[in-house]
Amino acid sequence: MMRRIFRCIFKTLLWFVILSLSLVLIFKWVPVPITPLMVMRYLETNSQKSIYHDWVAIEDISKDLQLAVICSEDQNFLEHKGFDFAAIKKAFDYNKKGKRLKGASTISQQTAKNVFLWPQRSWLRKGLEVYFTFLIELCWTKERIMEVYLNSVEMGNYVYGAEAASKFWFKKSVKKLTKYEAAAIAAILPNPRVYKANPASEYIQSRKQWIVRQMRYFGPLEYRVKHDEQ
Repeated sequence: MMRRIFRCIFKTLLWFVILSLSLVLIFKWVPVPITPLMVMRYLETNSQKSIYHDWVAIEDISKDLQLAVICSEDQNFLEHKGFDFAAIKKAFDYNKKGKRLKGASTISQQTAKNVFLWPQRSWLRKGLEVYFTFLIELCWTKERIMEVYLNSVEMGNYVYGAEAASKFWFKKSVKKLTKYEAAAIAAILPNPRVYKANPASEYIQSRKQWIVRQMRYFGPLEYRVKHDEQ
């Protein structure tokens, strides 16, 4: 009996690994058509509102927006392997001192969550987030992670991805965003259903100015190519 149970568990885990790895490898090249969050938001609307989502290649996404998101969300994105342990420790120490939670999710972790998992917090989801983050860091380049992130992240009410957000907030293609417009979109990412990139509130305006300063300090954005893909 126990042997049968263990065999069943082993087969389930094996198929999960095979299917998840296959999905990660497919999305290494194929655009992500839809995410679990998009489905949930669509069901919430009772089909009365449209979901705005347009996939564009990384070459057609403003470098300023790519840099603005890194400076806003994860300044060690190009250096870490999916997890910023210094930021995690800092967040843990911060949370012990006060009641307000401060997160330390990297862009890689957010990408794993957005593409493969559901939004509600739980230990199961967090564990799967770690697993998928490890997989995408292993199989994808940093540039691909950024491409998928910027095409799947929520950037407004029912607005997903950089192209849809650029058209929604500034009536232009994401390729034509100015530095300050890119910073405005990056500034709303912590809570895109509440904050507005345009017109910007006083808080978003100050955050936008901070992001632009960080962009200047950061310098030009250059992705490293993995050795096996050179």
